[in-house]
Amino acid sequence: MNEQERQTDSSIPIKKLYTEQDLPTTPPEAPGEFPFTRGVQADMYRGKLWTMRQYAGFSTAAESNKRYHYLLSQGVSGLSVAFDLPTQIGYDSDHDLSDGEVGKVGVAIDSIEDMQVLFDGIRLDEVSTSMTINATGFILLGLYAAVAKQQGADLKKINGTIQNDILKEYAARGTYIYPPKPSMRIITDLFEWCSHEVPKWNTISISGYHIREAGSTAVQEIAFTLSNGKAYVQAALEKGLDINVFGRRLSFFFNAHNNLFEEVAKFRAARRMWAKIMKELGATDPKAMMLRFHAQTGGSTLTAQQPLNNIARVTVQTLAAVLGGTQSLHTNGYDEALSLPTEEAAAIALRTQQIVAFESGVADTVDPLAGSYFVESLTDSIEKEAWKLIQTIDSMGGSVAAIEKGFMQEEIASSAYAFQQQTEQGKKIIVGVNTFQTEEKNRIPILRVDDSIRKAQCEKLRQLRNSRDNDLCKTLLGTLRQHAVDGTNIMPVVVQAIEANCTLGEIADTLRSVFGEYRQ
Repeated sequence: MNEQERQTDSSIPIKKLYTEQDLPTTPPEAPGEFPFTRGVQADMYRGKLWTMRQYAGFSTAAESNKRYHYLLSQGVSGLSVAFDLPTQIGYDSDHDLSDGEVGKVGVAIDSIEDMQVLFDGIRLDEVSTSMTINATGFILLGLYAAVAKQQGADLKKINGTIQNDILKEYAARGTYIYPPKPSMRIITDLFEWCSHEVPKWNTISISGYHIREAGSTAVQEIAFTLSNGKAYVQAALEKGLDINVFGRRLSFFFNAHNNLFEEVAKFRAARRMWAKIMKELGATDPKAMMLRFHAQTGGSTLTAQQPLNNIARVTVQTLAAVLGGTQSLHTNGYDEALSLPTEEAAAIALRTQQIVAFESGVADTVDPLAGSYFVESLTDSIEKEAWKLIQTIDSMGGSVAAIEKGFMQEEIASSAYAFQQQTEQGKKIIVGVNTFQTEEKNRIPILRVDDSIRKAQCEKLRQLRNSRDNDLCKTLLGTLRQHAVDGTNIMPVVVQAIEANCTLGEIADTLRSVFGEYRQ
C-alpha cells in the first residue's frame, strides 16, 4: 500500500504526517462542558470508572441467573441481558414459530414467572441493568418493574437502560413487529410512563451497534444513529413531552471496532454533534444535551479462525471505547464467532476491561488523546462527513422516511459489500483469515443450548395458563386493545396485564391485532 492509499475504514484519507496546521481553529474545550467533545464529566474516570458489563443470557432464566451471579462475583458493576429470538419478536415459547429458537441467542422470557427467576437473589434497586430488547422492550421493562415492586424496591430509584430503538431494526437488524408509526407511538408512551414511574431509567439506547454490525462504516454508524435519535426526540416533542426532562434519559449504544484512532474520533465527534442537535431542538439543560453511551466490542470483527486472536482485537477495541469516553462497556468473549461465550471466555473478556482500567493508565486523565494532531483532525473529518449524511436524511423527511425509502439499508449494504470485496482481494488484512493463516484443529470448548429447553418452557406456560385468573387476563387484554385504538398510554395496562400473568406473546399479539405487522 503506497502513501496515497492510506485511509480509515470510512475512506477518510490519512496523511503521512499531521502537524499543528491540522488542528481545528475552534477554541479548546473543557471536558464536561458543551459540546462535550472531551467527555460528559469534568473528571471522567478519575471520578468513577465506566460501568463494566458482560452481555449474558441463554437457555432458561435459571441458567442465566447462575451466570449473572457468577459475573457479579467476578466484579461486573452492571448486568446486561440478552433475550432469545422469540422474546425479541413477541412470541411465547410454545408458538409454532419459536420452534428451534428457544433459549438459543439469549434467555427465554414468557411471563413474570421467568423474570422472577432471572433475577432471583439479585436486588434490582442495587444493580444497574441493561436490556437489549426493542420491539417488545415496553413489555420487558414492564416485567422488570413488576419484579422490582415484588422485591419491595422503590421504582423511582431503580436504574438501567432499555434499548427500545426500533428504527435501527428496520434499517439493519430485523427484529421488528409493528410498522414504524405505531412503533414510534409505543416508544413515546414508554417515555411518558417512565418519566413518572421510573424517572432514573434510561428509556432508550439509540443504537449504532447493530448498524455497524450490518456492515456500515464508522461515519454511517454515527450519522444514522444520531438521525434516528433526532426522530425519537421530535416524536416526543410532538407528544408534548419536555425535552429537558426526557432528554436527560436518552442514551446511546455504539460499536468499538479495530481502527483505534478512527473509533476514538468517532465517539468524540458523536458527542459534539448530539449536543448541537439537542440545542437546536430546544434543549437548555446541559444534561439533556449530553451524549452518554454504552459501547460493545465489535462482534462482526471476531473470527472463527485462530479465535484466541480475538482477545487482542477486543483489547484494542476496549482501549478505543475508553479513550473515546464511554460510560459503560461490554467486552466480547473470544469464542463468540463459534458459539455463545463460555464462562471462561466471559471471565477473560471481563479481565480485559479490568486490566485496561487498573493497569494501563488510560483512565488516569481525561481525554488523553486530546490535542493529538491526528485525532483532532480526524474528529473534525468524521463530523463533517456525518453531517452530510444527516442532511441527506433530513431532505428526505427524516429517519422514518429514509428507512421507508430504503436509503439507510442501501447505504449499509453497499458498505458491507465494499468491505467484503476488499477482504477477498487482500486489500483489507484480517489476520488469520486472509493472511497469516495456519492449519487449525478447533479445541475451543463450545457452549451449546439443549433443544429440550423449549419443552420445559412450554410446560411452564401450560401450568401458568391453568392456574391464573383467565377472565381477568381477557379483560385486561381487551383494555389494552382499546387503549391501542384510542391513543391512551398503553403502559399502565401493560403492567397490570403482566402482574395478572398475561404472557409476553399475548400482549404482543393484542397489539398485532390493532397495529398489524411490518413487511419489507
